[in-house]
Amino acid sequence: MKAKVTTLDNKAIGDIELAEEVFGIKPRRDILHRVVTWQLAKRRGGNHGAKERNAIRGSGAKIWRQKGTGRARHSSNKAPQFRGGGVAHGPRVRDHIHKLTRKVRALGMRSALSVKHAEGKLVILDQAALEEAKTKTLFTKVADLGWGDVLIIDGGDLDQNLVRAAGNLPGVQIMASAGANVYDILRRDTLVLTKSAVEVLEARFK
Repeated sequence: MKAKVTTLDNKAIGDIELAEEVFGIKPRRDILHRVVTWQLAKRRGGNHGAKERNAIRGSGAKIWRQKGTGRARHSSNKAPQFRGGGVAHGPRVRDHIHKLTRKVRALGMRSALSVKHAEGKLVILDQAALEEAKTKTLFTKVADLGWGDVLIIDGGDLDQNLVRAAGNLPGVQIMASAGANVYDILRRDTLVLTKSAVEVLEARFK
């Protein structure tokens, strides 16, 4: 599989060979759903648990005798109706994280990359770097290339000028290949990979 290599100045500079087992498989929609659900579940925060009467520190002795006091019948002062007592039916600690095997996660990444390639929304970039950190410069280049909502993944260390320039552009996301994930790839319209990112991803998922 061949793909054209371009620059940020919208100039074609050759071709690159893409591994078919990474960028050309038949996408599994069920796997994509499982991986995205797993990712979003990991992002969810759990909730705090309230102390119920069995978690309250104190004596479990009956606070006064059953009869003869004129008061209502009670047992422990840890009951919910007393000040400092436990909470009745309070929230309990819940964690939404669940496990997903490494093979399924890898298949999800290959499916996501293949979806972008099949849709014609995969762009291979020579290198992702700017001479100066100017948002206007990057905005012009992105507009000339026709990228409205784009994820740029670089294989090596991120160019800090590019990162700073993209900071105020809501439709541009910069990411290192180590952080590449199914959710971010699918939620952006265009996926841009540098040649070094292609090498890294093929080495990981081939």
